[in-house]
Amino acid sequence: MALYRFGDRKPQVAKGAWVSDSARVIGDVVIGSDCYIGHGAVLRGDYGSIRLGPGTAVEENATIHIRPEGLSVLGERVTVGHGAILHCNRIDDCAVIGMGAVLSFGVEVGEWAIVAEGCVVPGEMKIPKEKIVKGVPAKVTGEVNQQHKEFWNYGKQLYIDLAAQYPKEFERID
Repeated sequence: MALYRFGDRKPQVAKGAWVSDSARVIGDVVIGSDCYIGHGAVLRGDYGSIRLGPGTAVEENATIHIRPEGLSVLGERVTVGHGAILHCNRIDDCAVIGMGAVLSFGVEVGEWAIVAEGCVVPGEMKIPKEKIVKGVPAKVTGEVNQQHKEFWNYGKQLYIDLAAQYPKEFERID
């Protein structure tokens, strides 16, 4: 696990969470139970604070950072896709942030909202719950339905299961 103190700010990781040794978790970051922090992910709580709820997945090469004295809160079972960049204030429970998406300062994402791959969400935008946003800049393009929720619940559980598997099965062999 790659955890770094920054001054008097130290990460906290709950039991059952898994953090890749190639990820960087720096400063005031609190990671809930059953979270998965993928290879190359960076969570920078050096001058802001980050909180991840239980079962949240921050996939490979994603970055989470926040303005000085800011707080970035991700709820339970949030999915942050590969290579996403987050400077946002809040992502509510079960929301999905697509691969390569960018969420700027002050952004808030409602429960079960989906931000599409490559989407750029401009500063201060508030995405309502159960909405789908796409594009550059982001625009609401649809509603989340039961089929979306079933698919994403399956995907979210895969990462919760990976967080449990990695400590047992991941081994450097060279």
